[in-house]
Amino acid sequence: MRFLLISLLAVLGNMAYAQTDSTAFHAYLSNKEYKVYLRIDFHHQSIEIPGQELLGPLPGYLGKEHNSFCWPIISAEVKGDKAFLEMVNDYGSEDLEATLTRRNDSIYVLKQGKGSTLKVPNNGKWQKLPATLFFKRE
Repeated sequence: MRFLLISLLAVLGNMAYAQTDSTAFHAYLSNKEYKVYLRIDFHHQSIEIPGQELLGPLPGYLGKEHNSFCWPIISAEVKGDKAFLEMVNDYGSEDLEATLTRRNDSIYVLKQGKGSTLKVPNNGKWQKLPATLFFKRE
């Protein structure tokens, strides 16, 4: 009987972990300082970019508030609390590799790696984003 109870608790614990893990990278994340956001679903890769539905479902994208410009995420591989990303700007002229790390339930950190620098339009000019950006889950 005791073995059955321990087994049941182990299964329930694994189920709780699986639910947390599968939703960790399905979120809307924002950075208020730079007015950018991430809309992501790395497990189901079901995100369509408004106005760019021709691209089909993707793992997600980085967008700029009040602007249609974005950086589509063309691939995402999740390993624990970290996702390895490949991104391209919506013109297709620049690309980069990045990681998105989940620090806790509400804080995520995007770190740019090899490739181009993330740039977004801001007041008629291109604004370079820092190599490390913090996002909050909304």
